[in-house]
Amino acid sequence: MKRFAFIMLLMPLALGAQELRVLSGGAAKSLVDPLARSFRQAKVEVRYQPMGPLADSLAQGAEVDLVIVTEETLPRLERQNLVRRGAKPIARVGIGVAVNEKAPTPDISTVEAFRRTLLAAKSVVYIDPKVGTSGKHVAEVLERLGIAAEVNAKARLAQGGYIVEPVGRGEIELGIHQISEILPVKGVKLVGPLPPELQKYTTYVAAPVAQSRLVLDFIDYLTGPEARASLGQAGYTAPQ
Repeated sequence: MKRFAFIMLLMPLALGAQELRVLSGGAAKSLVDPLARSFRQAKVEVRYQPMGPLADSLAQGAEVDLVIVTEETLPRLERQNLVRRGAKPIARVGIGVAVNEKAPTPDISTVEAFRRTLLAAKSVVYIDPKVGTSGKHVAEVLERLGIAAEVNAKARLAQGGYIVEPVGRGEIELGIHQISEILPVKGVKLVGPLPPELQKYTTYVAAPVAQSRLVLDFIDYLTGPEARASLGQAGYTAPQ
């Protein structure tokens, strides 16, 4: 009986000693980080990269147990046999506009108002279209509005991370990025999402790389009630 009790006491320690390695797109960070900390079955180590470098890392043999990628990226990884079956959507996020918290709030309520705001801004930052999901869409929007040359002449193309941090430091006037990567940044305020006609929502999915019950349990956790309850405050909506 004593031996049985001793084994039962050790079981949580054994479970806690397990580790999950996750490679995720940066826009999922404010959702995934707290869930990784609260997952009780294992220690979860998460690394974040823009979508382009993430796919390259996986193709080059990065040792991970699961990935969190855009819905658009998943089919390519599946074709390359880099992920297993069992992927599930976890969250959806749109693109927004940020300015310094002390700056006046510009008008982006309509397509024309957003166009005027972009032309009036002294400097703009968005992620390099070759690197990040939102950057590709922003570049397409600028072309659609007929102001790509004017805006890109004063734009900084960031390579990853919280790209609106220079806006918070007062170095750049206006930032355009995934809303979930604007809200956590000190010194900035979210003006709002892009006008509906220009908006692009990106759905993130969790996909297993390793064949493990623990991996599938964590994916279930990322799509469970606790995760869904935290979507709004982190800048996401439920996947459709």
